[in-house]
Amino acid sequence: MTSPVETAGLRPRVDKALAAFLVEQRDRLISIDPILAELSDALDEFVLGGGKRLRPAFAYWGYRGAGGADSDHLVAAVSALELVQASALIHDDLMDRSDTRRGVPSVHRRFERRHLDAGWRGGPAGFGESAALLLGDLAMVWSDELLHTSGCTPEELERARPVFDEMRTEVAAGQYLDMLTQATADTSVERAGKVARYKAAKYTVERPLLMGAAMAGASPGVRAAYSAFGLPLGEAFQLRDDILGVFGDPSKTGKPAGDDLREGKRTYLVAAAYNAVDEAGRAVLDAGLGNEDLNTAGVERLRAVIRTSGALDATERRITELMDASLSALAAADIEEEPRTVLHALADAATRRRT
Repeated sequence: MTSPVETAGLRPRVDKALAAFLVEQRDRLISIDPILAELSDALDEFVLGGGKRLRPAFAYWGYRGAGGADSDHLVAAVSALELVQASALIHDDLMDRSDTRRGVPSVHRRFERRHLDAGWRGGPAGFGESAALLLGDLAMVWSDELLHTSGCTPEELERARPVFDEMRTEVAAGQYLDMLTQATADTSVERAGKVARYKAAKYTVERPLLMGAAMAGASPGVRAAYSAFGLPLGEAFQLRDDILGVFGDPSKTGKPAGDDLREGKRTYLVAAAYNAVDEAGRAVLDAGLGNEDLNTAGVERLRAVIRTSGALDATERRITELMDASLSALAAADIEEEPRTVLHALADAATRRRT
């Protein structure tokens, strides 16, 4: 079965646009100093080595649904969203001290190893962290450049700018709220929902859709329909991600089993468990969440508490509720049939995935 991201040949076209842009950026870096090829290589491999390309797909079909025509300029513009995603993931891995991403060393671990192998002075961990911080910043800067050199008309870019800027602000705000929630051990469902909305939901689905709609000059009705479709879908996407972060298969997710538990993430899933368990169950959660040395047995203890509390089932029900609201909004949207069909398929792909 063909992935909805492949419709209109979108995925290879996004990959081609990203590869062409990154080749140009590599030349710029090397002109400064040949050693900067290391930075270029790291970002090339991170951006082109994986990813679902969901965000460009939602932006592309948001544009098409609002009556816009296909073009390579459009594909290049929406590909900028993958650089925003790369920046967010590189920084997220750094803040979470994650060792892997997509089954390979995370960026800060990659540069830590580079320091160790070269026998350089100073601390390898600090070098790796600093390199990841800079590379994430560079990806965000380049996202702006790719959008504005995409070849789209000045009018399209002017309409896209407010949405693109708002999205990037929301990502940073959501990341801080996520970090703060871990530090304060806030286990309220309300806080978990806000983190999910701003850290992932908006910039995964709603803002890409609205960016595409803005570029196409969509009517207020279409923009409202996209928000009604995209926001609950984005939250459902993040809840699925939260489940995979605890119960996912490492061979498919590319991250160690129970990594979110070791990082102490206060997700909707965890908050629901806290609200349902007794004092003994809370003691198990308190002892294990955020313990970087949590072993396999410890992960299983936490999983058992989450399961028996009913939190896993509650989160699955919440995903279903969000999907029902999202798809109802899509069905009522005044858009053309092909974009509606593809957006429905993208919604399924985003929330029923196993990786």
